[in-house]
Amino acid sequence: MDHKQAWIYQGDAPKAGRKLLLLEPNELTIALPLIFRLVHPEEVMKKTEWFLSSIAEDDANRNLKYIALIPLLQKVTQLRKNSEPLLASLKELNNNLNEYFSDHGWRMVRKELSQIKKRQKKSHIELSKDIIAKLKIYMEDEKFESFDQAIDNLIAEAKFKNTEREE
Repeated sequence: MDHKQAWIYQGDAPKAGRKLLLLEPNELTIALPLIFRLVHPEEVMKKTEWFLSSIAEDDANRNLKYIALIPLLQKVTQLRKNSEPLLASLKELNNNLNEYFSDHGWRMVRKELSQIKKRQKKSHIELSKDIIAKLKIYMEDEKFESFDQAIDNLIAEAKFKNTEREE
């Protein structure tokens, strides 16, 4: 089921490119810690352009909005942890986030989320220089463009040899 909630632009919506989306259930594990950090009043003071001027420039309003936002964040966090239905609460949270961040700010939040997702997809292993040199020679010989392709091929060849031995 599709649960995408579109960002409601405060200014003009862009004519080209992807439309901004609010938080989706499948990204909450990554997004909630980031949002908790970014909505804090001290963070608002550091990145005023990320937030609506009514939030960035008015201490009383900022504190009221922050105080209203935190229970929503906590509720969605708890519902997610308990694997309970959270769409109604997430929609309410998203609406409040839309009234907290500026268009530019939400674009930056989405960019940070994207970076976090990319970092989580990658893993780093340490290899000695001689192994890397051998792997580069293998890549050249076999015309592979990345270490991933070369290693994947080596694994497939090893599996193939193991199945041949078993037969």
